[in-house]
Amino acid sequence: MSKSGGPAGPFSQWERAIAGRYLRARRQDAGLALVAIISFLTIMLSVTVLVVVMSVMNGFRAELLDKMLGFNGHAFVTGDQMNTAARDAMVARLRKVPGVVQATPMIETQAMVIGRGQISGAVVRAVNLADVKATPLVAGTIKEPGSLAGFDVGEDGGDIILMGERLANNMGVHVGDSVQLVSPSGDATAFGSTPQTKDYTVGGVFSAGMSQYDEIYIYMPLRQAQLFFGRDNTIDAVEIKLDDPDKAKALKRDLARAAGPGGQVQDWTERNEAFFNALQVEHVVMRFILLAIVCIASLSIIAGLIMLVKNKQRDIAILRTMGASRGAIMRIFFMSGASLGIAGTAVGVGLASLFCVFIQPIQNFVERVSGTQVFNANVYFLTHLPAKVDWVETAAVAGIAILASFVTTLLPSWLASRIEPVEALRNE
Repeated sequence: MSKSGGPAGPFSQWERAIAGRYLRARRQDAGLALVAIISFLTIMLSVTVLVVVMSVMNGFRAELLDKMLGFNGHAFVTGDQMNTAARDAMVARLRKVPGVVQATPMIETQAMVIGRGQISGAVVRAVNLADVKATPLVAGTIKEPGSLAGFDVGEDGGDIILMGERLANNMGVHVGDSVQLVSPSGDATAFGSTPQTKDYTVGGVFSAGMSQYDEIYIYMPLRQAQLFFGRDNTIDAVEIKLDDPDKAKALKRDLARAAGPGGQVQDWTERNEAFFNALQVEHVVMRFILLAIVCIASLSIIAGLIMLVKNKQRDIAILRTMGASRGAIMRIFFMSGASLGIAGTAVGVGLASLFCVFIQPIQNFVERVSGTQVFNANVYFLTHLPAKVDWVETAAVAGIAILASFVTTLLPSWLASRIEPVEALRNE
């Protein structure tokens, strides 16, 4: 009854009170309490795992994207004009395109590097000093005591180079050491071309934070690379960086117009299309699988509610004889089951958020305890386990989990509302 003396409305105080009382099982209902706890834990753990996995995948993609676009350009211009007198005018036009923040003439080629008795393959990227300074993942990550001092200084750019940290470590090379580069494009002889070799000094060791780059890249002054690799005054491409990488596709036409006839423009999505398509497919499939797990976990509520309905048949009969409608009985048991789903989802989202916030200390703790490397940079490219919580996606997960728990409570709640008082009391 309501305070005004009329019948109480749906989800009234007395319905909520009875639903809450049923959730607080007494000693004789210990079995029900255990089922309720299991239902709560399964929903909580499934939501936690789903949010954590999706956050790690989002973080992995975002971190990988930041590293790739921070180290490489957002678009690349190639074509016939790379090796003509009109190249400088073309680069000037590219720099004036709205949205372009950097246009870098560059050479990128392969070479062998020899140092301290070790031999390794490397990718030599040749640019000017100003362009190195404009790349924070290189200039801003140089380890002490290395620096950019001496890079691109002196005749033909000098003999100072920068080396990736993992490449330097694998070869046992430090700042100030001398290494020898070997290029297959040497002088032509009657017996074929001879390799070109020259000694260089490691002026700095950079750590881009992505093993794929730290393990193979060497930075060399552009003028020196043109001399060493026999390129005269030619380059391979003009690397374009934008104020927003997502504008790359939209700006392709403007960049092609600035490049002139014969200019070819390729944006970063095209250069890494297969890689990011694979990540996207994995993201969608994993999301579907984990959402299915959440829905399956919510089915555990059915078992608990059916047991509750069976044990409370006498109570249902008494409530019905006191005037409780079928709808009221259904709502009471619906709230009992839905409360487990809501509570499990809320705790699961909270635990997942805490896990993502402290994911780095957790990774370090697990590695210290287990003595193994949880996140191997040789396999995953990155040096740490990233996590990025997408709150819209998290809200969607929570909504689906709660909706699934609502749906699973409908059947046992409906069965409870169909119990006839006479039959229930006769079975007691």
